[in-house]
Amino acid sequence: MLVEVLFAGGLVVVTVVIHAVGFSALVRAILRSHALDRSGFWIVTGMLIGVTSWLMLIHLTEICVWGLFYCRQGWMPDAGTSFYFSGVTYTSLGYGDQLLPKPWRMLAPLETLTGILLCGLSTGLFFAIAHRWISNFMQRKTAGEPRSAAPMNE
Repeated sequence: MLVEVLFAGGLVVVTVVIHAVGFSALVRAILRSHALDRSGFWIVTGMLIGVTSWLMLIHLTEICVWGLFYCRQGWMPDAGTSFYFSGVTYTSLGYGDQLLPKPWRMLAPLETLTGILLCGLSTGLFFAIAHRWISNFMQRKTAGEPRSAAPMNE
């Protein structure tokens, strides 16, 4: 049981480190480019595509780490099945058509929990970016509108 816990802990740590490095690189790139201060449909659309692509790459890398581990252990029939199992486990889809060997089955819920937490972190970044763009858009829109005259007190 100790071996399983150590491997699980190691996989979780590696996954979180990958996410932290990728997440940090993305945030730094966004801040350096002043992307949050821009507006316009095509600019925002392009940036969302870029952010989405980068986050997907981070998550796919994390799925591959787990899939490579399963493949190296020989627990799945082939590499494709290992990555498939990792993907449905990480995303909490969990079809259940593939299973790990009995002593190692606790890895699946740990991968799922890790995936849920890291997907939540990515979702939080999306929300923060969208909130900033909407706030900036609203400030620019209201700054350009003339203010109506205040009612006079008699």
